[in-house]
Amino acid sequence: MRFTALSALWLAATTAWGAVNRDDEGNIRTISLRTHTLKQPYLDSDMQSRWYDFGGDTIIRTDSYIRLTSDRPSQTGWLFSRVPLTATNWEITVEFKIHGKNQLYGDGFAMWITKERGQRGPVFGHADNFEGLGIFVDTYKNNRPGVVFPYVMAMVGDGKTSYNKDNDGKDTEFAGCSARGIRHSNVPSKLRLTYFQDKSLKLELQYKSEDEWQLCFETGEPPAIPSVTYLGFSAETGELSDNHDIISIDAKNLYVTGSSSSKPTPGRGSVKSTPQKEASGGSWTWFFLKIIFFALVVGGSYVGYTAWRANSKRSHRF
Repeated sequence: MRFTALSALWLAATTAWGAVNRDDEGNIRTISLRTHTLKQPYLDSDMQSRWYDFGGDTIIRTDSYIRLTSDRPSQTGWLFSRVPLTATNWEITVEFKIHGKNQLYGDGFAMWITKERGQRGPVFGHADNFEGLGIFVDTYKNNRPGVVFPYVMAMVGDGKTSYNKDNDGKDTEFAGCSARGIRHSNVPSKLRLTYFQDKSLKLELQYKSEDEWQLCFETGEPPAIPSVTYLGFSAETGELSDNHDIISIDAKNLYVTGSSSSKPTPGRGSVKSTPQKEASGGSWTWFFLKIIFFALVVGGSYVGYTAWRANSKRSHRF
């Protein structure tokens, strides 16, 4: 009995510890946000998703992808979280695929972190005049001389400003980068958006080589994102078309346990890192050690009490 009880307590403690990870410098912890993570088979036994809604022309193939639009003209589709994203600091990694059979293609897809959810409209299948952050993977060039497409850009919406499709959002662009080769990539295409409130916003892309991330932009002066937003995706096709597939979404809550003297600046280039101080005694490590110690003490006390009670009963019987 003693071995069983202690084993159960140890398993519970190590399971809780396993839910928290840290980077190589040991100063950022991550906890998976199950409410915003989505992986195969996407749907439950009732053919619904517990955490996401979808609509428009979206098609879900449970063993492969969530197809926001098929390679057909005049399609729009969307996928949005049911519950708001309330984490202060977060990281969202999305695997996607853009492909089709035509030499001419469009228009692209968008990732949304906005107050609005599931509203069809003219901005990559989503409503215009949004409030929050939009990341646009634009595959069709309308009118932006000197810019190589596909082009990935961020726009911060205030609920009043419109996205100008005629110039591919040039006048409302917060930051962006060219991403030639992201369509029909030979490796899994991914984007990773990392946000620390009032500290930084960074977008990285993977499409050239697996596990090789390209910095699209990074800023130490991030935009003000509403405290309550929904995570979503949308896509649209016009006369030209493409398949826009979401393969998986991995969302994490970030906890900072150290401090850094470096402060990134807007623009493109390689990511710079500065060693940070080790976490103090009040860090997550110490917190979980205390939980484990407390669980072992309680478990040992319970097992000891049970054994004493059993011995006491046997002595009274004789």
